Amino acid sequence: MPAKKRIVLLGATGSIGDNTLEVLRGNQDHLELVGIAAHTRFEKLAQIAQEFEVPHVALYDEAACEQAAKSDLFATGTQFHSGLNGLMEIASLPDADMLVSAIVGTTGLQPTLAAIEEGKDIALANKELLVLAGKFVTERAQAKGITLLPLDSEHNAIFQCLHSGKAQEIDRLILTASGGMFREHTLEAMQNITPEEALKHPNWNMGPKVTLDCSTLANKGLELIEAHWLFNIPSERIEVVIHPQSIIHSMVRFIDGSVLAQLSPPVMTFAIQNSLLYPKRTPAVNPPLDFSQAMRFDFSPPDLTGFPCLRLAREALEAGGTAPAVFNAANEIAVEAFLKKNIPFLGIPRIIEATLAKVRHFDPQNLIEILALENEARQTATEIVSQSPQLSYA
Repeated sequence: MPAKKRIVLLGATGSIGDNTLEVLRGNQDHLELVGIAAHTRFEKLAQIAQEFEVPHVALYDEAACEQAAKSDLFATGTQFHSGLNGLMEIASLPDADMLVSAIVGTTGLQPTLAAIEEGKDIALANKELLVLAGKFVTERAQAKGITLLPLDSEHNAIFQCLHSGKAQEIDRLILTASGGMFREHTLEAMQNITPEEALKHPNWNMGPKVTLDCSTLANKGLELIEAHWLFNIPSERIEVVIHPQSIIHSMVRFIDGSVLAQLSPPVMTFAIQNSLLYPKRTPAVNPPLDFSQAMRFDFSPPDLTGFPCLRLAREALEAGGTAPAVFNAANEIAVEAFLKKNIPFLGIPRIIEATLAKVRHFDPQNLIEILALENEARQTATEIVSQSPQLSYA
């Protein structure tokens, strides 16, 4: 029997982690979990470690890691890794073949780069990494000869479709978006959207940050930037189309006019399984599409007036340099403010636009510069939130 592919999973207790574990359960002859990491939830990590007999455990929160090590929840001999250094250690374990980078936000940047330096293939679910530092991540991946495998369903769909043509034959990439809960709302109706309403996605089961980003189309903006870095395609050749059913995950149009699409149910296990087992295919762990049942596919252009976050993301990509990092940082601050009911739903793009206008843009030469700029953007966005009483929640 061929050797199993050995996996380290950063973000094991989140929604991507749950789906990754489901894929692992269905492919135990092909995949082995050798390391898991989370922020604070060591009780859930302990359950995972017991089920999969995982020898390495990391917690970003050092106090939580100390608690975990003192508890009797883990098997004797479990090796604990603490803080950012701990995430970097577990991401680059000598006996690992692949890192699943699924920590939300920028915390996963340095662990992912550490894994790349050690020659690990990367299954990437953390889109912020390429938005923040796409230039550095892709350059190091190319230099090390490793593969960046996209876990997002949209980018995984494009990854699969691209196998049907050569790079010079690509006309454009077409990212599909469900449009979220409010795709048919008027601007007036969106004035009073609450966090509780925004956290209910019609198709997908995801964490709160990603779900809210889907409702503003900021998530699709982040995916637009990510697609540029993953596939080396300029902004003007990447389209976004609203597809409410979330069955067609994305498409590629080639220069001869042919359009190839990847279809599967709106469940993350399909994209995760493709990435973890690439280039191999194994039976699906969830039921595939059933074409004996009636279904429909609808498409429409995105409303950039009602959902300006997508426009702002494209403008940031075209501006280049640090602009995408500013977009991402401002969006995270604005989302947090909305969830705390400090600003209304439509305040989110206003905060992003004001931050983009205020923070300087330049071409960063190293990670120190990009991380410092990202911190500056967060501080600026926070100040804009606090100084904008007209945005107070209605």
